[in-house]
Amino acid sequence: MSARRTIARAIMRRLRRDRRGAVLVEMAFTVPLLVLLGFGGIEIANLVLVHTRVSQIALGAADNASRIATGDSLSQPIIREIDINEVFSGVEKQARNMDFERRGRVILSSLERNTDGGQWIHWQRCYGDLGVQSSFGAAGDGATGNAFPGMGPTGKEVTAAAGTAVMFVEVYYDYQPLLYGKWLGSQRIHTTAAFNVREARDLREGFNPTPTGTVASCT
Repeated sequence: MSARRTIARAIMRRLRRDRRGAVLVEMAFTVPLLVLLGFGGIEIANLVLVHTRVSQIALGAADNASRIATGDSLSQPIIREIDINEVFSGVEKQARNMDFERRGRVILSSLERNTDGGQWIHWQRCYGDLGVQSSFGAAGDGATGNAFPGMGPTGKEVTAAAGTAVMFVEVYYDYQPLLYGKWLGSQRIHTTAAFNVREARDLREGFNPTPTGTVASCT
């Protein structure tokens, strides 16, 4: 009996000193957490990347819209519908692999001064099937008077100077999470950009000479 007790005690002492089982238990708890954190980092990085791409789309569209114009030395340049459609073609190229036409929308507004000196959304054009409208006004808002403050967040509105226009762009995009869609759901990204037109323009609306372009309506 004494020998058996001695052997049993020796085995118990060895088991108390053996940490291999504890390591396995710790790994069973920590590995899933590390995997979760790793995939979460990938999700956050992808979301930041998409935010950056959407911001670049807004800046590119506003910049391109501020430059487009067609004319000659005898008249002020005009904006044609086909020129506006070229801006949206640029958006389509920038948004490659984002399924943007289905999940996004670009709203291009021409912000100008009305005859009373107030701010006025002269026209709007849109690209993308996402069912949203401008957060800052519709075409025709501010046509008379001085009540319309401009476009942008309250207190930070963008305004147009007399005799010129601002190309104001809003971009909406429904982000679909890579891995945590059931938990995060769809995230709607919204960003804006604005550029003054680069040269004097004939600001009248409705130029659609040959070759004609489809009017990219927002309705």
